[in-house]
Parts: sequence; structure tokens; C-alpha cells
Amino acid sequence: MIVLEFKARVKPAQATAIDEAIRTAQFVRNKSVRYWMDSQDVGKYDLSKLCKALAEEFPFAKKLNSMARQAAAERAWSSITRFYDNCKKGIKPVGYPKFKKHSRSVEYKTSGWKLLEPKRIKFTDGFGIGELRLIGSYDLARYDESLIKRVRLVRRADGYYVQFCVQVDVQIESMPTQKAVGIDLGLRYFIATSDGSVVESPQFYRQAEKQLNRANRRKSKRYRKKAKPQSKNYHKARNRYARTHLRVSRQRNEWAKRIADCVIQSNDLVAYEDLNVKGLVRNRHLAKSISDAGWSTFRCWLEYFGSKYTKVTIAVSPHYTSQDCSNCGKRVNKALSVRTHHCPHCGYEADRDVNAAINILRLGLTTVGHTGSYTLGEIRPLAGLE
Repeated sequence: MIVLEFKARVKPAQATAIDEAIRTAQFVRNKSVRYWMDSQDVGKYDLSKLCKALAEEFPFAKKLNSMARQAAAERAWSSITRFYDNCKKGIKPVGYPKFKKHSRSVEYKTSGWKLLEPKRIKFTDGFGIGELRLIGSYDLARYDESLIKRVRLVRRADGYYVQFCVQVDVQIESMPTQKAVGIDLGLRYFIATSDGSVVESPQFYRQAEKQLNRANRRKSKRYRKKAKPQSKNYHKARNRYARTHLRVSRQRNEWAKRIADCVIQSNDLVAYEDLNVKGLVRNRHLAKSISDAGWSTFRCWLEYFGSKYTKVTIAVSPHYTSQDCSNCGKRVNKALSVRTHHCPHCGYEADRDVNAAINILRLGLTTVGHTGSYTLGEIRPLAGLE
């Protein structure tokens, strides 16, 4: 399963129709969550029946395609099931389902749209979105229309996008390299490998921080506390601020994608840290730097490319990988500020991150199979693959 993303050329009337469809999908999802809160023993089938009742009660909800309403209810059900799973596993916070305030997408299944050409699509529900021209380099003509299982309209700061979820096998046989590598993720270096090579952290947010702060100040100056609606200048400043954030996010994603692809292509086995990023960002001194590093994004791309090229990716526990000596195995306690590992027992000296990467590789070689976030065949590709 892959996701192909195209930018849509949208007229003002079509943009208004898309926004209305997104708000309606948000309404159906929030109603589904409320129905689950107010009732007992509510299942996925009950939420599907609720979609039909909402269409009969609210005329604007009837405009949305029936499968799009079901997809919105499925979003609510996924948050409910995740809440149940977290309760069973003892994960905290459990993630109680919340109401959406600012949704940015509406999802269609196999109806409500029609592909006129490889680069032109028409939406046929009651909102009157009509035909949209698609801008992108992907070739939809190589896939049969029956393989497209979902179509999603996404609103971003720089326009509207159309995503196609295509059911195809993405696995590619590649020549073995007879190499294995361990990867340590860090803040000083983006990654440090067990063979001694390091990749400097790009720090995209840090580089754009002055520009972001300047755009945020301009937005704040144009904000009127008592004025409703806000002025056009405020909305322009807000959009400019959002576009700057979007550019930083895309830079980080593309960087992680290129590094992950290079690592997977060069090795047959890749071992990496199973980091709890959600817990790490609670550190108020390092939260900004950890978020800017993009460890979770890099891990998702690493596991995706590992599945695509049939390479083994192994997530190992990060405990004491920086403290243990990779040469003799003795534990050498050191503070985070100490960047060089020096073992008093055997005299081995190396960079702290490289020493951790060697320990990660050793732990990975003792693990059989794929133990990442997802199993092979369940890899969730990110939007806009390759």
C-alpha cells in the first residue's frame, strides 16, 4: 500500500466547497465520539448506522458521500479502539477520545469521486467540488483504478492536495551487501553508526527560528481581540507564518527520508534504538532540540524502506547502550555532557555515540526477525512516497 500525493489547482468556489466538506466530515466524527460517550456497548457497526441517521436529520450531512461519512466514523472508532488498547496495556496517558476543532482533511473510499484522466479527478458528492487538475510527477496511469482504495482531500497552508491510497506490492528485491550497521540517534549528531561514521544534525527549526519568530510577531500585531471576523491582513500574516512552519517540516521529512534510504541501500541489517520520543520531549530543556531532530520520522522511513527492499530492521532497547563499553562490556557511568567514552578497565576510547552504536548493533544481532514498530506487510507509508 502506497500513498501518492498531488497538489490540486483549485478555484475559490471549489476551495469553499472543499472546506465545507471537511467541516462536515469533522461534524460526523465528533457526533460519533459523542454517541460513544453517551451510550454503552457501542461498536463500529453502530457508528455506521449513526452516519445514516445523521444524513436523515441534517441536510448538510447528506451532501457528503455516504462512504465519506463512514470514513469519518471510522476515524472516530480508531481513536476509541486506541483508547481501549492503551488502557489494556497500561500506557499513560491513555488518550481519551477528544473532539476535533480544526480538521484538515476529508476522506473518500471507492465512491464519491471519478478519475477522468491520470491528472484530473472529479468529485461527485453534493458539495459541488467538481473537477480538479492534479499537479505532480507521479504516474497514476500505471495503476488500475480498482487499486485505488481511498482518496483524501487535504488542506494545507500552501493549498489543497489530493492523496491516493493505492493497493500495490512495494517490495523490491535488491542485491545483498553483506553488511550490518547499528545506529545511535542523537542531538549532536543526527546519526552515529557502528562503523564510525557520523551525520551532522541539520537543525532546520533552529535555522529558521528567527524567521518564524518574526512572522509570529507580525501575525500577533495584526490580531484584534474584539474584532470578529479578523482583518485580511491578519489572515495573510497567519498564512505566511503557517507556510514557514510547513517548509521546515518538509525539509526535516525529506532529510530523514534521504538518510534512511541511504542506510537501507548500504546494509542488509540495520539496528536502531527503540526510543520513547513522547517521554523524551517532556524534558523542558531538550524538548525543542528533540522535536527538531525528527527521530520518529526517520524511524518510520527506515522501517518503510526496510520493508520495501526486504532488509532487516531491528529496534533494540536503548538502556545503557551509552554507558556500557563496546570493547569489554563493563559499565562506565558518565553524564550526558561527557561526549567521549573512556573505559578505565580496558583503556578503550571512542566517541560516545559511536560506542553506543556498536552496542546497538551487538544487541540487534542477537534479535531474530523484524521487531520494529510494525511487522513486515503492515508498514504504513507516509504521504508522498519517493
